[in-house]
Amino acid sequence: MPLVAPSLLAANFLKLEDECKMLNESQADWFHLDIMDGRFVPNISFGPMIVKFVRSTTKKYCDVHLMIVEPWKYFKMFKDAGANNLSIHIEACPDLLKNIEEIKSLGMDAGIAISPDTPIENLKDALPHINVVCMMSVYPGFGGQEFIPGTMDRIKQLRKMIDEKGLKVKIEIDGGVTEENAAAIAAAGTDVLVAGNTVFRSKDPVATIRHLKMEG
Repeated sequence: MPLVAPSLLAANFLKLEDECKMLNESQADWFHLDIMDGRFVPNISFGPMIVKFVRSTTKKYCDVHLMIVEPWKYFKMFKDAGANNLSIHIEACPDLLKNIEEIKSLGMDAGIAISPDTPIENLKDALPHINVVCMMSVYPGFGGQEFIPGTMDRIKQLRKMIDEKGLKVKIEIDGGVTEENAAAIAAAGTDVLVAGNTVFRSKDPVATIRHLKMEG
């Protein structure tokens, strides 16, 4: 059964406290927070202030996905805001292993996010040092996109790499996860399903989260 991480990018920010309360009362495992700077990706979302507010509403795991340039400048800021995990993009970090160690030295879990066109092999050296791979199954920057079918083969490839090394790295799939494809995504080797519009546009988000877990 996969973990479910609703993406707050799709939440109603006029009712953010209520949205967080709903997630607390659901079977959601993680809160997924997408940080976008308008430079690494074309969209702009929110920053540490929102992470801090979300942290104040929940004891659940706060999974922060940094889609920003020079993410190392903000590690402590997000730690202080209450992040449990920071995932940094491999494409944005020329000194990836150093950045991973910096995140861990602050007491957070460390993850690597990888965009659809970046080869999975590029993760090889970093895998023993991280907790999660956030694999983008859409092009980063906007919610509501459709799942890229070729991601299934990438999941299987990464699962094999992790298992052959005997590691406990979680595979997190971010983008286009629906109630219809969740089972297949999980069966390919996924540990964490990120779902934004699927959850927050649902007439019954709590039931949708439960269904994602059961289907997976």
